[in-house]
Amino acid sequence: MSGVEEAPAAVQNRILRKVAVRLMPFLCLLYFVNYLDRVNIGFAGPNGMNDELGLTATLFGFASGIFFIGYLVLEVPSNLALHRFGARKWLARIMITWGVVATVMAFVPNATTLVVLRFLLGVAEAGFFPGIILYLTYWFPAAQRAKAVALFMTAVPVSSAIGATVSSVLITSGEGIFGLSGWRFMFLVEGVPAILLAFVTWFYLTDRPSEAKWLTAEERAWLTGQLTAEREQTEAEHSWPLRKALTHPRILALAFVYFGIAYGLYALGFFLPTIIKGFEQQYGTELSTMETGLITAVPYVIGAVAMVLWSTHGDRKRERVWHVALPLLLGGVSIPIALYLGNPFLAMVAVTACAVGVCSALPTFWALPSNFLAGAAAAGGIALINSLGNISGFAAPYITGALKDATGSQRTGLWVVGIVMIAAAITVIALKAAPRTETSDQD
Repeated sequence: MSGVEEAPAAVQNRILRKVAVRLMPFLCLLYFVNYLDRVNIGFAGPNGMNDELGLTATLFGFASGIFFIGYLVLEVPSNLALHRFGARKWLARIMITWGVVATVMAFVPNATTLVVLRFLLGVAEAGFFPGIILYLTYWFPAAQRAKAVALFMTAVPVSSAIGATVSSVLITSGEGIFGLSGWRFMFLVEGVPAILLAFVTWFYLTDRPSEAKWLTAEERAWLTGQLTAEREQTEAEHSWPLRKALTHPRILALAFVYFGIAYGLYALGFFLPTIIKGFEQQYGTELSTMETGLITAVPYVIGAVAMVLWSTHGDRKRERVWHVALPLLLGGVSIPIALYLGNPFLAMVAVTACAVGVCSALPTFWALPSNFLAGAAAAGGIALINSLGNISGFAAPYITGALKDATGSQRTGLWVVGIVMIAAAITVIALKAAPRTETSDQD
């Protein structure tokens, strides 16, 4: 980084703290709304939607997962558009379209329309998550990036925790309002914030540090210089053009690792409320909708804390591979045994261990591709990894639901979750952090 005038550590920390305070709470709010709209079907299903629309477990899994097929179709072009037009405008566009579709789901008349709307929701949301991951690379140097991603991604467990309670309250208290079932009222209320926040996004976000009027001239100069030097160094060392980033086996392997992480995340997200409802039959307990929501929140609250602590540790040690692999191994070993334990408390301990593993692996994983991708290659590569990895969003609920229908138990599906997560851990260990510099053009 010889081309960048080195600022004292205290000054650097002040600048990055200023950036984090400005951007992270708002980005977390956006992802909270995004993730809730994506997975709230998991609360609607066992609380009236499945019965009202006549959904089997397989069909419910299909409707939950078809979202990700639409997501897959437009993920890469959407992220390239964000790179070209800027995050402020493109994220606002995404939010308006997904908010409209999410709101319309309140009026779905049958299973076929539900499947169509879930597909369209995926199309509308395409590019949102990888767009923000890319956006963070515009603002945070590599040494602080995993922690920044972790702070952003705390919205996943937080939305799962708070969202479980909020969704349960809306379902319970919304029954009959506007003549809607409780689950329909939940879809209606939870779809509107995306539309409103789109207008805030347009005026609040800043595309690049060089445009940030809320930084001083000296702060803009240091941050822009630091990030430019890092990008140039990455491009010089690894030379990954866009076409290579979209076709290289390493990118496909990283997509499989993300597939394994997301497989665990979405299996939990879509089926944890149903699994907890199943405690009534398995353990003879009785839980209200509100109690189910509160219990569902517990693994994600603990996962959020673990996510920040683990990613901070990874940044401090400058180590990525084992900070992805070890949490995956924890989650992969713990989730299959959850339903073999003798009481609901022990089962929830195992589920919580899986949630901790998934949440801890997520942010550090996204530091891996930015080790060797920059510019348009980063935009395309990150989007491709996310879109291919998110096929698990279709596979996890569909396979879990189909195995539940075939066997009458959740156990087989959760064994599959564990096997996929362990395979992802083995893959990331084999890949290591980045291709060798001296052979990066051939690797």
